[in-house]
Amino acid sequence: MLHRHPLLSLVTLVYLAFVGWITLTPGHDAPTSSAFVQRVLDKLQSYDRLAWLTDTRAEFLANVALFAPVGLFLLLLVGTRYWWVAAAVAFAMTNAIELAQRAIPDRVPDERDIAANTLGAMVGIAVGVVLTLPATLRRERRTRLQSASASRLR
Repeated sequence: MLHRHPLLSLVTLVYLAFVGWITLTPGHDAPTSSAFVQRVLDKLQSYDRLAWLTDTRAEFLANVALFAPVGLFLLLLVGTRYWWVAAAVAFAMTNAIELAQRAIPDRVPDERDIAANTLGAMVGIAVGVVLTLPATLRRERRTRLQSASASRLR
């Protein structure tokens, strides 16, 4: 799988390293705990239409957004036929992250993070299935035509 898609594999590994940096950095050094992030969130919350965007909801949405590319990359690596493998790997990965956070200072594992990360991965998988649907349909049509012409030759 990795040897057939070296560029996609490299991009996936780089993105997974980024996810590791975001999720496994000690809490006080985490990039998400910066004053800039808090200022942006405060500014967004100052708009009446975005008053619903609490810190908890923003974190949930950020986790969904962070894991959508994970689902997409995993789907592209394993193929749409095995979308469930991509989902299982993403779910296992998010559980591993939450378990690892128990040993990291100022990090708190949370079941909502597992839900948000898995939801994000499933969104990425769904986007990948939709984006690859035309190619999948072309391959299936080509296979049917080849099967039909092979059966006529017999």
